[in-house]
Amino acid sequence: MHRFRYQGDVLFVEEVSTAVLAEKYGTPLYVYSAGTVLDHYDRLVASLRALDPLVCYAVKANSNLALLRLLAARGSGFDLVSGGELYRVLQAGGDPARCTFAGVGKTDREIEEALEAGIYSFIVESREELSAINRAAVRLRKKAPVALRVNPDVGARTHAKIKTGVAESKFGIPAEEIEEVYRELPRFSHLRLRGMQIHIGSQIRDVEPFAEAVGRVIPLVAMARDRFGAEFFDIGGGLGIAYEEALQSGDPGWWESKTGWATPARYAQRLLPLLSPLGLRTIVEPGRLLVGNAGILLTRVLYRKDGPSRKFVIVDAGMNDLIRPALYGSFHQIVPVIRRGGDPIEADVVGPVCESGDRFAESRRMPPVTAGDLLAIFSAGAYGFSMASQYNSRPRPAEVLVEGAKHRLIRRRESYEDLVRGEPGAEEEPGGPQGERTPKESHELANG
Repeated sequence: MHRFRYQGDVLFVEEVSTAVLAEKYGTPLYVYSAGTVLDHYDRLVASLRALDPLVCYAVKANSNLALLRLLAARGSGFDLVSGGELYRVLQAGGDPARCTFAGVGKTDREIEEALEAGIYSFIVESREELSAINRAAVRLRKKAPVALRVNPDVGARTHAKIKTGVAESKFGIPAEEIEEVYRELPRFSHLRLRGMQIHIGSQIRDVEPFAEAVGRVIPLVAMARDRFGAEFFDIGGGLGIAYEEALQSGDPGWWESKTGWATPARYAQRLLPLLSPLGLRTIVEPGRLLVGNAGILLTRVLYRKDGPSRKFVIVDAGMNDLIRPALYGSFHQIVPVIRRGGDPIEADVVGPVCESGDRFAESRRMPPVTAGDLLAIFSAGAYGFSMASQYNSRPRPAEVLVEGAKHRLIRRRESYEDLVRGEPGAEEEPGGPQGERTPKESHELANG
């Protein structure tokens, strides 16, 4: 399911040595496998083919233009949650007519930009939002396509911070209020109910929560189809990936050995009997599933430090580069780029940021390493760079895309000058700052 593996004692991505990439581009360094991204996309499309699927990649997972272009060329749509993500998709040549726009706090500007660009549908998360979109559509003299996001109150077995389908979350309209919303819809002259949507959370490894949520909402979806001519049912994203055994998951047989895991095939097998009778197009919004195991973060060991009670491996990547372990307490497999013999050690893998939470692993049993060695942090393709920051005034890392034997820089490493760009008194690049453009203007400029 991914294309990272050892050749001899050296970790390769597709046909390229990760040691070579680290030497050429420096560390910390995000490295992505194009073949893995496309393989995961193709598997998902094939598994749902009977439902006329529209796969809308969740841009928030990783918004690099090169990855967006890769998916757009394959026919992917995009799931957006901000005006900036719409801007990125248009810059990448994505088709706005294959984009959905979700999020609980859309601004008037974002709504207007999305209407002007011609998105496929808004995903409406509250009753007040219906009024806001209708007002914008009146101003622009357009008919706004909308879908209602239903909160089915289904508790997915995942981290509390990424559960989105439970009653206490901020997302969606409670299922018990939907019929009342249906009664209110006719008074919105410039709205068209195009579909219905659910999304119960992220990193879900069990198929049953998806089936439970779909089953609860199907009667409301059928009602939207019959009363308003709704065309689609968007069942969200959330399929989980491998973190604990990420390297091993590159073996296709590994997935089959995980009984009950929500692979695309098992997901489709469970949901097809529920969805097929609706006769509607199915939209899915994978993010992590497509890019999570397609990316690693390369980092170099700076020091070994043996304290009185713990041993530390100090690396040049920090929580500003990959915040998931600090934010969620998440596990990422960490392996040496070049395997060597020796007795294993047990150590915390930590970064240089001035926070005790700047830790990638705690009491991790791992091969022996010394200063200068390279490590690969797996499953870093989703919510890695997209959540990176300049905390501690640390420039964000570079990103590289590998396609077979070829590799290219898809984002340069930030400089110290980048840290202060835009602040009064900072030196600007020749020519001054570029004027701000709307997503539609940028799309028209990029496409002539």
